[in-house]
Amino acid sequence: MMTRKINLPPKKERHKLFGSVEPGLKLKPTEKEHMPDLQNAKMDFLFTIDSVGISNVKHPIMLKSDLNPKQQTTIASFKMTSKISHDSKGTNMSRFTEQLEKYRQNGGFTPSIKSLFDFTKELAERLKQKDASIEIKFPWFYERKGPSSELIGLNHAEATITVSYVKDVGFTSSASLTCAVTTLCPCSKEISEYSAHNQRGYVTMNVEFTEDYNEEKDWKAVLLNAAESNASAMIHPVLKRPDEKMVTETAYENPRFVEDMVRLVAADLYELDFVQAFTVECRNEESIHLHDAIASLSYRKD
Repeated sequence: MMTRKINLPPKKERHKLFGSVEPGLKLKPTEKEHMPDLQNAKMDFLFTIDSVGISNVKHPIMLKSDLNPKQQTTIASFKMTSKISHDSKGTNMSRFTEQLEKYRQNGGFTPSIKSLFDFTKELAERLKQKDASIEIKFPWFYERKGPSSELIGLNHAEATITVSYVKDVGFTSSASLTCAVTTLCPCSKEISEYSAHNQRGYVTMNVEFTEDYNEEKDWKAVLLNAAESNASAMIHPVLKRPDEKMVTETAYENPRFVEDMVRLVAADLYELDFVQAFTVECRNEESIHLHDAIASLSYRKD
């Protein structure tokens, strides 16, 4: 630890000590209308760019849910992009965040399919482009009761909503949910005299919505149920001993391979009238192996 007395120079002198210099002569214009606009330069720049914009934008959002808490706030990561043609130098990056700020000032950002349709269309118009896309990733929280004690805690799943707009085509919308479940190995149960190894599994469901999906059903809760109801057992934030007994016995009664999981979840998604296409993935963090077990399948109804 240093104990010598230090004679500090004034703050401006300290800045000079560490490299600060006096401002130089400024000759370039300070008014926007007199500044060159390189991004809006027009000439042949060889290639059309499929997607340009900003990502990893952290922003608060408000969520509505069919599960408690019915209303909640969370932090989302935004990705917003647009296409630019070969004769445009670049996009206007500030306009993406200007569009986001507009929604924040008008009561906050509550992502629904309808509001995101409006957002992407307005974004395309703000960018003076024919298309725009937005992707929002966020943790979604929901209450979970212990099966015996009914003690409540919060679980969470990772959710994503993606909406794209093309002026001459219209809108497309999709969503993804990743949640944790318990899976018990059928092979272990079959060959062992007693017990069976189990593991934490992660189910990811990517769904493409039909054009007429009106969000009468909360897609988050529906997809969560598709994963959890087909697993060996659910994950619980609070478990007392009677709860743990019920959960482990339930898992033993419902053994699942990753192959079983993706097929069973796919069957539930197939029955949903607001889902046009889907992909289901399951990844088990194996408890008696160093590797993970994985499986996936995709299906389109049309």
